[in-house]
Amino acid sequence: MNALTALMLRDMRLAVRVGGGALMGALFFLIMVVMVPFAIGPDLKLLAQIGPAILWLGALLASLLALDRLFATDYEDGSLDLLMMGSTPLELAVAAKAVAHWLTTCLPLVIITPLLGLMLNVEMNATGALMLTLLAGTPALTFIGLIGAALAVTLRRGGLLLAVLVLPLTVPVLIFGVAAANAAITGAAPFGPPFTILCALSLMSLVLGPIAAAAALRHGLE
Repeated sequence: MNALTALMLRDMRLAVRVGGGALMGALFFLIMVVMVPFAIGPDLKLLAQIGPAILWLGALLASLLALDRLFATDYEDGSLDLLMMGSTPLELAVAAKAVAHWLTTCLPLVIITPLLGLMLNVEMNATGALMLTLLAGTPALTFIGLIGAALAVTLRRGGLLLAVLVLPLTVPVLIFGVAAANAAITGAAPFGPPFTILCALSLMSLVLGPIAAAAALRHGLE
């Protein structure tokens, strides 16, 4: 087992044991989706129209729940200093931590999407495409959030700053994710173009996110 695999498994165990991990994010996701019909009324047609947007908003907000602890725990116990001084490049180390966050927080949200889609009157034949958009887009949410978590780790009330930094950057992901989901459900527009852009955003954040996060950590801990 190499250092990156060990780091990823350690973060996954800590996420489930300390922060609630998948359970906390999935529970928040469930509560948000359940509350929407009470807020807008029992209009099934309207629920079907706004269902993809609600699911994407829920996934975005649920992914933010554990981001403030992504580096905070390591900063408090000194592990972050060891990561910076170790032989493993810091960019790869923070990328491994981001993958662990995605596996414990975002992937469970994708898995329970069909159940929540039924609550929003999303057609079963479109649920697979909706899950595909979340599967392709949630890595972008995680790796964009990685940058905010690195910037906020040394600051007081970093959780509030994290939301302010991350939410505006996730707007393009939200736009193309909802557009691709709506295209799959209604068929009014092609599914391919927004989905391709969504995949490109995830790939771009996968490359740039760890580099920017590592630079922010080095600058903040100097």
